[in-house]
Amino acid sequence: MARKQRERSIGEKIARLRKGKGLSILEIANETGVAPEFIEGVEAGKVLPPVAFLIRISKALAIDAGSLLSEEEERVASERRRQSFIKRTQEYSYQVLTPAAQNRHMKAFLVTIDPMKEHKMVEYSHEGEEFIYVLKGRIEVLLGESSNVLGKEQTIHFNSGVVHRLRNLGKEVAKLIVVIYTP
Repeated sequence: MARKQRERSIGEKIARLRKGKGLSILEIANETGVAPEFIEGVEAGKVLPPVAFLIRISKALAIDAGSLLSEEEERVASERRRQSFIKRTQEYSYQVLTPAAQNRHMKAFLVTIDPMKEHKMVEYSHEGEEFIYVLKGRIEVLLGESSNVLGKEQTIHFNSGVVHRLRNLGKEVAKLIVVIYTP
């Protein structure tokens, strides 16, 4: 038999666990930071959630995130991470410093931002942590609405789940070492 009708869809598992713990969709939305409609879509099987969401919801449900993933779901999630990594490095012109970075949890990049320019990404957030070391120039790191101005040899380490953006404030090229950790 196909493992109890292919076990259950990930959405059905989440709905069963959520209801078993007596939690509403709104409570889970508040714990994970996503819209209740997104959770409804996941539970109905209309949305295949990204790995970052599965990690957040597993914390909210106090379960192991691995228990939510079947082999196929893990393969799909892994491919999404790989494609996201490739897109990020192509769009933002990072120089990758980590060998086989798309398969690693921790990745290092050399980032160059032209004078008086915002980083090409408008706003970005991802599960994990990020560390920035300024090699040259003066930048602004916006974490949500909090502004952090850094100069040469200054650093910042933050929760990358917070929406963030970089901007070069100076009249010279800014060069940064950016290290990203994603679980």
